[in-house]
Amino acid sequence: MKFFTKEVKIAVVSIIGIVVLFYGLQFLKGLTVFSSDDSYYVAFDDVSGLSASSPVYANGYRVGVVKDIVFNYEPHGKILAVMDLDKELRLPQGSRAELASDLLGNIKINLVLGDDPIHMVAKGDTIPGGEQAGIMSKVSELMPSIESLVPKLDSIMWNLNLLLSNPALPSLLNNLENMTTHLNNASIQLNALSANLNHEVPSLMQKADATLDNTQQLTGHLAGIDINGMAASVNQTLANLNELTRKLDSNEGSLGLLMHDDQLYRHLTSTAADADSLLIDFKAHPKRYIHFSVFGRKDK
Repeated sequence: MKFFTKEVKIAVVSIIGIVVLFYGLQFLKGLTVFSSDDSYYVAFDDVSGLSASSPVYANGYRVGVVKDIVFNYEPHGKILAVMDLDKELRLPQGSRAELASDLLGNIKINLVLGDDPIHMVAKGDTIPGGEQAGIMSKVSELMPSIESLVPKLDSIMWNLNLLLSNPALPSLLNNLENMTTHLNNASIQLNALSANLNHEVPSLMQKADATLDNTQQLTGHLAGIDINGMAASVNQTLANLNELTRKLDSNEGSLGLLMHDDQLYRHLTSTAADADSLLIDFKAHPKRYIHFSVFGRKDK
């Protein structure tokens, strides 16, 4: 009688299928098939959404999975979540766990590692757990502010509708369009002016260079002038003027005597007066001084 009968083969295949199915389900859940991870416990007050096979992250990196959740039926008892973590991971004292959710509502555990580099949490110990402030909780915190903004938004929308219904809006838009056209024309003119300036700048620079050359020539001529000789001539002229002034102030010469001798001044004044009287008498009786006779002079 053969041992591996048809029934035995069917039983062996069934057992292997069940084992493969079990470990396949464990693998699909994210659990380690042949677990060599370290187990830790997290005490939560509420584990809404958390389940076995939920991932565990530390600083954004997946380090383990939730293996099981144990409910404590005692009053005010905590709910324990069993975590299987990578055996290379060490939890410093002061570490804690937080429940977090993404936009799709998937729940995960985030480990917030402590700062103690020496003392570590022992395997199988319990760390405190809590709930992370997610997006929805932040939105709920912002709801009062949003509600206070709703009346202001209504007022803004009402004013916007009033502005859009204003019959002067089309003319305003037309004026804006005309203004834009004028600005475009001004920009074109500025561009043309800039092009002309760029074209004329070389000639202006040539003229400037010529002016600089003339200036340099003038400077050379000025440098060639005998400044010392001119200064000597000016000094000689000033000396002559000083000598003339000295002679006028003294009794030397006719001008000096005329300016300082009172008797000479009186004689000249008397002579001028006599000459004036003579001219007046000459005009009044010219026959006394001039005699004309066609037939000769008569003796008186």
